[in-house]
Amino acid sequence: MSIFDLQLETERLILRPPQAQDFEPWAAFIADEESARHIGGVQPRPIAWRAFAAVVGGWHLQGFGFFSVIEKATGQWVGRLGPWQPEGWPGTEVGWSIAREHWGKGFAPEGARAATDWAFDNLDWDEVIHTIAEDNANSKTVAAKLGSSFLRMGWLPAPHDAKPVEIWGQSREEWMANRKKESRA
Repeated sequence: MSIFDLQLETERLILRPPQAQDFEPWAAFIADEESARHIGGVQPRPIAWRAFAAVVGGWHLQGFGFFSVIEKATGQWVGRLGPWQPEGWPGTEVGWSIAREHWGKGFAPEGARAATDWAFDNLDWDEVIHTIAEDNANSKTVAAKLGSSFLRMGWLPAPHDAKPVEIWGQSREEWMANRKKESRA
């Protein structure tokens, strides 16, 4: 099976590696000032294409990367999330970015839960982090819903190294214990 046949499903979402048809909604998402505020800012189409291609390339080079998040009910692309560790990154991250028109629906924690399970089951990671801008209250809420906590301050590699980021996360053992508690509830 090819990595591009991979598909994770949650109650409301399909997570799969990005496909060519995902570029249009990706470009619209990254052109929205509010959606792009905490992920490097607005990108014009040529730069958005390069970023999109880098994510697809990460799947080829590393065997993982951001998933495209598809809403089952509509078939709509609603964002990107999943395991991420480009060169110079401060750790093994599961990150999320949801298009603004889909904020507040719980897609980020729902998808990130499935992506974190997949990362721990398939990537031999000992820790999952989330790099979060200090003023990004929404992402801190998502991280807390996942059972993560503030670990330390850190820096992203250039060109995103203008200011420090908060690094939230948890160990594999903490994740497994949290998932066990959730299944009992």
